[in-house]
Amino acid sequence: MKQLFALLVVMFALAACGKEEQTSEPVAEPAPVEVETQDTNAEEVADTGEETAEETLEVVEESAAVEEEAEDEAIVLAMAETETPLREWKFREGEDYFRLVPAQPMVGGPDKIEVGELFMYSCPHCRDLDPKLSRWASELPPEVRFVRIPAIFNRAAQLHAQMYYTTELLETNGTLTEFEQFHNTVFEEFHRRGNRLMSVDAIERLFSRFGVSPEDFDKAWNSFPVNQKIRVAADLGRRYGAVSVPTIVVNGKYRVPNSLDLLDILDELLIREGVR
Repeated sequence: MKQLFALLVVMFALAACGKEEQTSEPVAEPAPVEVETQDTNAEEVADTGEETAEETLEVVEESAAVEEEAEDEAIVLAMAETETPLREWKFREGEDYFRLVPAQPMVGGPDKIEVGELFMYSCPHCRDLDPKLSRWASELPPEVRFVRIPAIFNRAAQLHAQMYYTTELLETNGTLTEFEQFHNTVFEEFHRRGNRLMSVDAIERLFSRFGVSPEDFDKAWNSFPVNQKIRVAADLGRRYGAVSVPTIVVNGKYRVPNSLDLLDILDELLIREGVR
């Protein structure tokens, strides 16, 4: 009986130890789960957020650009509405003057606006116009240059062109001091005194009346500058399409035939060229 009791005590102790060990055994904590999809989604969300921000910025910038363009257009329209109307010109191209296309060379350089008169000493209209045109030219502003260009339509005109450029050269070197008076005298000799100046001897005698020696005359008459200017004058006459004289050419762009309104037409064309 005692042995049975002792056996029961031992079994009870073993059972108690087994339960205690089971209850005291530490419970394993669940291993942390790496949520890769969450990290990936976070990165995608971040990228998406940046792209959205960039797109939003672009939209804002585009909207601002559109607003600026709209403001600029509004300013331009406002300026257009307040702009001074175009000037109404009195004289018409193709009727009162003719445009040279393309623009042609001039006697002088492009530093000034040039008004060139094609003339002939044998032309009575050139004689009548000369004093009026000379007075008009004397009042031109400094930025405008007036030049005479002998028109060379025939042999007599070429001889007179040589006389004109000889006069210019003798004035330049100081041999002839009364250029305008000599120029006017040629018109008087031809039209009122019947002296047609159709020979070199007749022209030389006229120069001698103004104190030019035969030696100075011969040197200038046969000089390279005079012959070169004759060639230039003949070329310009062809380029300008001049078929009659007097003809005025403004800045190599406009050919103006003689008319009662000639000087007014010249004034208007100079305004077109920027002269005020």
